[in-house]
Amino acid sequence: MPLLLLDLDNTLLPRDAAFRAWAQDFLLERALPPADVEWLATIDGGGYVPRSTVLSAARRRYGLDESLDRLLAHYRRGINAHIHCPARNLDALRVARAAGWTLGIVSNGGTGAQLEKIRRTGLGPMVDGWVISEEADCLKPDPLIFEIAARRCGVAPTGDWATHTWMVGDHAPADIAGAELAGLRSVWLHHGRPWAEPGYRPTLKAAGLPEAVGQVLAARSAPSPRPAVRVGATGARRGSFASRPAMSPSVESPSLASRSVANRSVENRSVASAAAVEPGPTAQSGAHHGVQFLPSALDGGHAPSVAHAADDASAAAAAGSAVRNRSDGFARRTGGRPGTTPLPVPLPVRPASPPSPSAPDTPAPSPARAG
Repeated sequence: MPLLLLDLDNTLLPRDAAFRAWAQDFLLERALPPADVEWLATIDGGGYVPRSTVLSAARRRYGLDESLDRLLAHYRRGINAHIHCPARNLDALRVARAAGWTLGIVSNGGTGAQLEKIRRTGLGPMVDGWVISEEADCLKPDPLIFEIAARRCGVAPTGDWATHTWMVGDHAPADIAGAELAGLRSVWLHHGRPWAEPGYRPTLKAAGLPEAVGQVLAARSAPSPRPAVRVGATGARRGSFASRPAMSPSVESPSLASRSVANRSVENRSVASAAAVEPGPTAQSGAHHGVQFLPSALDGGHAPSVAHAADDASAAAAAGSAVRNRSDGFARRTGGRPGTTPLPVPLPVRPASPPSPSAPDTPAPSPARAG
């Protein structure tokens, strides 16, 4: 079965729109200039600037006497209250599911915050599995995180699995570079931006998720990706390039001169290979199946439900209640204590690689979104 992997923020969910909505509330509640939404959106950096940096700067700018912890709690509650999954995106997932695709989420970010988004928006029942960088202890563009996602979706990342797998995302250094390194085909959500990376390119481009899913389903004659570039803990090995079939004019060829993307050293826990682990019965996801998700790490509990979340969850449950999610294990609370980090499902152990000097122009690894 083909596998479709999807980024979470600004791919499945309009995260930047939720941030702007929180920023408007923040300014209105404190009688601050409404036009400063643009200032806050700029320093937010699309979520890649640490929350402490954003809120400390706001504190100084407006002379606020509120503590940073209080502002962080306000931010977490506020942005979660505004996050939702658009109906058109849920419809796109249903179309892919009906076409026989396995679906998974691959997200860079904090475990608690990202699981809360998945829970609130009803995405849990719509996908087969998910992986979040904090609990997996590796970040996109590391190829390992895509292999973990495949396993959690019930797809063994062996043989020619990559030729049947696509990655859709908006952040080129994480999503598209990661797909290139793992040997996957990709769709970049441009959101009106020009492509700016000279060393690699997406297979396809799209304005939004519905268009991206439509392109993937229609790309029967899309080129096979080049052999995967495997990145070890301390160095990279490149596979040889194979000749590719001619492409249709609508498909962009990934650059053969792909640059190496630095991969932070990951010290995986000593666990057995995931291929050898018996998954056992897999519980169905969603509130109607009793899955307990992590609460917000800052306020220790779930933020109040909102209409968007309720509508999205109901729609998702109606369309995907039969989907079995193999990621349920790490989505549960540990020992029933709110705010504690659950144990992750077993991760594959990265094979050791001999040390090799880093190229002088190797870029830094892609950061995780701060929220």
